[in-house]
Amino acid sequence: MSDCILKARGLSKTYQDGDQVTQVLQPVDFYLKSREKVAIVGASGSGKSTLLHLLAGLDAPSEGEIVLMNQPFSAQREAKRGRLRNQYMGFVYQFHFLLPELTALENVMLPLRIRRTKLTESRDKALALLDQVGLSHRREHKPSELSGGERQRVAIARALITEPACILADEPTGNLDDRSAAQIFDLMLALNDSHQTALVTVTHDLTLAARMDRVYRLHDGHMTLSDTH
Repeated sequence: MSDCILKARGLSKTYQDGDQVTQVLQPVDFYLKSREKVAIVGASGSGKSTLLHLLAGLDAPSEGEIVLMNQPFSAQREAKRGRLRNQYMGFVYQFHFLLPELTALENVMLPLRIRRTKLTESRDKALALLDQVGLSHRREHKPSELSGGERQRVAIARALITEPACILADEPTGNLDDRSAAQIFDLMLALNDSHQTALVTVTHDLTLAARMDRVYRLHDGHMTLSDTH
């Protein structure tokens, strides 16, 4: 599968508290191809966020391995995983996690500044992305001055600024009203196409999930390909 961006084999997660062992995620296989859109659905506590955190290298699997852009990922030390994340992945969460002391423009620029990209280049790319998400006129506003939908638009722009191979989104519309959620999801799909990036989104909304290329359902840690379509 030469165009495979992200691949997991036999991935599982177990937590132990004293003598009590809890299997949160049963062994699963997963793959994501270039420009593909994949949804992961399931009830609260089914293991959706756990799987996403494992795929992102934010947590270590109990068993199995993850390969990112044909490179071992889960086996790497945290510093190397961090570099690979910054190079190939973008993230959008249910709560935007924008830095409150920074403007919208500065928040979008941040991943490139972490890379030590030149200030002028970082600013130019951030301005272009804010324009694409319809917020160029709000670039000097801080998160507290933006609506929930506007904050998510800034978060999406921030996720795209590194030109990632894939974006991982954890309930990106879960904190929004229905109208704002639909608008944000439309925007994410449009940007997925225009930026030619792959997308993995965890969502409880089956209507939104049905618009993706593939839908996986998690139930009690077991993952199956869904017939949502």
